[in-house]
Amino acid sequence: MLNHFKNHIEDQLEFLNQSKLLIAISGGVDSVVLTHLCYQLKLNIALAHCNFNLRGKESDADEDSVLQLAEDLELEVFIQRFDTDQYAKAHKRSIQMAARELRYNWFEELSEQLGFDYVLTAHHADDNLETFLINFTRGTGLDGLTGIPRVNGKFVRPLLPFSSDVIKTYAKENTIKWRDDSSNKSVKYLRNKLRHEVIPILKEINPSLLQSFQATLNHLNDSSSIVNDRMNSFLTNTAVNIKDDEVKFKISEFKEVRQPKAYLFEALKAFGFTEWDDVLNLLDAQSGKQVFSNTHRLIKDRDSLLLSPISTESHQEILVSEGDIQKETPLGVLFFEEVNEEVKQAVNCIHVDKALLRFPLILRQKREGDVFYPIGMSGKKKLSKYFKDEKLSLLDKERTWLLCSGNDIIWVVNRRADRRFKVTKSTETILKIELKP
Repeated sequence: MLNHFKNHIEDQLEFLNQSKLLIAISGGVDSVVLTHLCYQLKLNIALAHCNFNLRGKESDADEDSVLQLAEDLELEVFIQRFDTDQYAKAHKRSIQMAARELRYNWFEELSEQLGFDYVLTAHHADDNLETFLINFTRGTGLDGLTGIPRVNGKFVRPLLPFSSDVIKTYAKENTIKWRDDSSNKSVKYLRNKLRHEVIPILKEINPSLLQSFQATLNHLNDSSSIVNDRMNSFLTNTAVNIKDDEVKFKISEFKEVRQPKAYLFEALKAFGFTEWDDVLNLLDAQSGKQVFSNTHRLIKDRDSLLLSPISTESHQEILVSEGDIQKETPLGVLFFEEVNEEVKQAVNCIHVDKALLRFPLILRQKREGDVFYPIGMSGKKKLSKYFKDEKLSLLDKERTWLLCSGNDIIWVVNRRADRRFKVTKSTETILKIELKP
């Protein structure tokens, strides 16, 4: 196995030879063997062990075994203890998910603070098969069937080509000591149920199951590459406006393909949507129709779909007192300054007659029935009609703020001033109001 492992590193993970590495070690056979293999290859390694305090003395014994291994091999070791039960309750997570979040967050933090280039985990071929089956039983797209990635950011899995049997055989042949986690025997967890009850039957049917599975993964990854190439090309024409908080998709592009639902899934799968028939129906829905995931919403807006995060901000009114010279707003900072003369109006700046204002001024969002008197026009206009004429999307309307004097709109901020407050020859005090990022 050592030679196979060495060849695998040289062929696929050669960069590990020049890197500072942190091995995530539980004390179980997989991570202990990974440590010994890396030690044999003289890689620059240190150990990191999480004690989740879930199995009492067993957890402490695991920690002691890792400390002993580090001492035997003269390796640096880091130990972190967690109150996993408390974290799971506080964050409403299962114990397994809580433990996963805690360890990966700590590994990221540790590697960042101490300059480790990569974190090595001991996932192997059997883990890969289990993950595939878990995703398969829960329902997934192609990405969920392409296996555990060999490299994912800072995390590297050098043991993926090796089976659990091969790893245990190497440990026994080299008299390597390890700890068995008793919780791995419980079939109340889906992964363990697959490991102990389902996969043995599959291996009985096909003794070469892992080899066949790896061939299938290779084919699926090739197919995934084709899909990704096609989607990159498709989205180049379809995603026409990409901002930090919004993506705009052209509906016409989805309607021109044979399977628009499949394209919608590939374009939007990362944003938590599950009701794909509802997403598909947006293509022909009335403007304003929305579909929500837990984190995002998709809005039909004329000939486009608008994707944006669900805002958790509460949009309350912001008051501006007469003595304020600046005010923080969701759009930026509003600056107020008395000036001697009016200069040319800019979209982010207006000049008003201060005597016409009633303080405190109010910065708020639109309300039903809002009207204003756009400067440069005669008469008044409903704000809703102004938005329609300006072809603002639903998101643009929601993000527009109004600076008001009482119930009267002074400024549709960054868009249009109201002529009722404009500077005239009789103005005594000119107030300059400017919005800066």
